[in-house]
Amino acid sequence: MQRFDWPELIRAGMRGLGLKPWEFWLLTPAELQLLLGAESGSRPLGRGRLDELMAAFPDSSEPELRMSEQE
Repeated sequence: MQRFDWPELIRAGMRGLGLKPWEFWLLTPAELQLLLGAESGSRPLGRGRLDELMAAFPDSSEPELRMSEQE
């Protein structure tokens, strides 16, 4: 019998998805699984990957020109 890892699921729902406690507890396990991206084979973007992307593509201190200003 497979058991749920409740602490991990609660952490993923509240921290990862930003759900309020009552929103988390209203979900069925299947709905939570769908929101977490389990069906797609990929997980939601984690903090580590976000940090990697931020390092690879830092915000510029110069605002970008709008397309209409470039023409």
